[in-house]
Amino acid sequence: MFGTDGAAIVVAMEPLLDIVPAPDRSGAPRWQALAPRGSVAGVAGLWPVSPFGLDFLLPTAPVTRPGAAELRVYVEPRWRRRGVGSRLLTAVREQTAVPCLVSYVAVGSQEERFYARHGFSHTRSWRHELLTYRDIHQAWLGELVDAEHPGYRLSHWAGDLLGAPRVEDLLRSPSRPGDAVLTAADADGDVGAYVVAVVGAPSRGRARQYGPVVLPGHRGRRLSRWVNAALIQRLREVHPHVTEIETAGAADDRHLLATRRHLGFRPLRRTSVYALWDGGPS
Repeated sequence: MFGTDGAAIVVAMEPLLDIVPAPDRSGAPRWQALAPRGSVAGVAGLWPVSPFGLDFLLPTAPVTRPGAAELRVYVEPRWRRRGVGSRLLTAVREQTAVPCLVSYVAVGSQEERFYARHGFSHTRSWRHELLTYRDIHQAWLGELVDAEHPGYRLSHWAGDLLGAPRVEDLLRSPSRPGDAVLTAADADGDVGAYVVAVVGAPSRGRARQYGPVVLPGHRGRRLSRWVNAALIQRLREVHPHVTEIETAGAADDRHLLATRRHLGFRPLRRTSVYALWDGGPS
């Protein structure tokens, strides 16, 4: 193994560790690196692919090869640079038949170098942003929501998201108490744009936003900003304990970033997406 300056990098492998399967209660695949006396030096696991949890709601999201899984590897600080992460990755690849492994890591982190060193390819970058309600001018927000958009009306839905529902089906179903809030621009039953927020435990006070998405045939009409402003307003009405909204999107989607910036979202962090396909990077 060599560094960028051409000098050899020596990573000592840790022969005394045992890599053992440790599935969670649901049976999802997990592994542990056990040190002598049973202490855990590191863990690895596979999850459904999603940078934010519910990306089936975003038809414009990059498509990942069917059967892909998100890989997460963590090594305790005192065990790092001793080959523990490499051994966990080897166990994952040898003991599963997942056709594509995907990992989301902070830009500039050691994890980026780890995955690149093991043959993963950088596929895209995500920008995470945060909006806090204390920074919102409510009268200004109300003006954005009340602005006329001929041919469109705002529709709202609230409830719990189960499975992978279609936005149109949610809007046709009755609202009820739940963690999700959906706002859409509707043109005689045809959804032109929408955005969704999902709320966690009340003590956390942070919602996660997906979108806004403007569908083909409805673009160029400022629907993105309109539905997002309406969601921000509606979310606080339904869940008054929410104090901030986090969202994520492709780092090169300038229109989406501009819409969020106009509404008051501020940069939070950036993540890189690395993928390894069966047989090597692609």
